[in-house]
Amino acid sequence: MSGNEDDWLAHKPREPSPSQCCGSGCKPCIYDAYEKELAQWERAKAKQDKSLLMEKKEQSSNSELNPDTFTAFSVSSVEQLTEDTYQYKFELPGNSSLRLSLGQHIVLRLICSVTSALSAAACYEAGLMSQYIKTWKKGDVVFWRGPFGGFPYQPNKHGELLMLASGTGLAPMLPILQSITDDEEDETFVTLVGCFPTFDKIYVKPLLQDLARYWNIRIFYVLSQETSLEKLPWSYQENTYTGRLNEGLMKTILNSCRRRPFVLICGSSSFNEDMSRYLRAAGVEENSWFVF
Repeated sequence: MSGNEDDWLAHKPREPSPSQCCGSGCKPCIYDAYEKELAQWERAKAKQDKSLLMEKKEQSSNSELNPDTFTAFSVSSVEQLTEDTYQYKFELPGNSSLRLSLGQHIVLRLICSVTSALSAAACYEAGLMSQYIKTWKKGDVVFWRGPFGGFPYQPNKHGELLMLASGTGLAPMLPILQSITDDEEDETFVTLVGCFPTFDKIYVKPLLQDLARYWNIRIFYVLSQETSLEKLPWSYQENTYTGRLNEGLMKTILNSCRRRPFVLICGSSSFNEDMSRYLRAAGVEENSWFVF
């Protein structure tokens, strides 16, 4: 193989691995972006003109998000919130903006080097993306693209929002919650149900406690691995359940809502499926909930 051929192969886009796809039906999907970049590379190679690849490079260096290409952002701080939950903050150069709407999400590009089949298996079992993210430190550069999806929240459109979140599924709920509390004219009631293994695994506790002080916000916790509430701080005991959020508890929470709720769901695929099934069993119509 000639040196020129090696040089072109170095510029060839790499096909995404299945773990890099978020599986949520993004348009364009990461595979769509790959096909677009590959076609651009093939045209440039056929004409032996590398200047045709510059468009992609210029887009990727832009400080604003783009759904078609990955944009580089630098990690500005890393904070461990619980044993297995971290909060990462990123620098936004100049006056740039992410231009995210409430509830939207962005997609992370996975960069992982594997040296053997054995290490590949071990990396996968531990969670390939999680392992990669845990290596981040201040100053590291990571790549995002988006935004995608999102719940089109409008103030006062719904009498009450019932938010069902499992673990980090709490993330898309918080901007909506804060938008409601920041708007004095938004009188939407909110009941947030956060599902965690133990009390120690609840993250952003101070923020949640602050939000719960608002007249229209209620927050409940469901702790699957706790057997007693006696060791919890007294301020949590009245609004915490042990065990899992099951069909019976779902009906109890629905009956406690002050208005007919619209339900937001975010968690693992099994959690989302369970919550949808419980809502159906409780007589909630499918057009009355949204799954992130």
